[in-house]
Amino acid sequence: MSKASQLCTFYLDDQMFGIDVQKVQEVIRYQQMTDIPLAPETVCGLINLRGQIVTAIELRKRLGMPDRPEGQLPMNVVVRSDDGAVSLLVDQIGDVQESDQENFEAPPETLRGSTRQLIQGAYKLKDRLLLVLDTERVIDVTSNFD
Repeated sequence: MSKASQLCTFYLDDQMFGIDVQKVQEVIRYQQMTDIPLAPETVCGLINLRGQIVTAIELRKRLGMPDRPEGQLPMNVVVRSDDGAVSLLVDQIGDVQESDQENFEAPPETLRGSTRQLIQGAYKLKDRLLLVLDTERVIDVTSNFD
């Protein structure tokens, strides 16, 4: 019997991504942000989450994707890390997806540059790929993997 993984899924453009559901603290709508002077370009700012200060990372920039269309507000996927909570800004939230480990494969060859270093692998679903993010690498905005 193969082991199943539960992933919190979300979308950037038409690409589906997932994070281990155990690492997700919560999913919330867009929150007003406070800018951080001299922060890396992938860091959008800070949000106040019920008194907890959370760094917000623009996942599109982190993955080398084009900017979000004008007027489209992101959603927040708040993940737990050793250093506290971090929010990943995404376009749209999906569902919790359960996938068998036997369907898990290495990152696709079509992924290049730093993006390839941020993806653990992919699940082949019926009609698309589900790219699994390496959460620790994604939130380490001080690292470049080019």
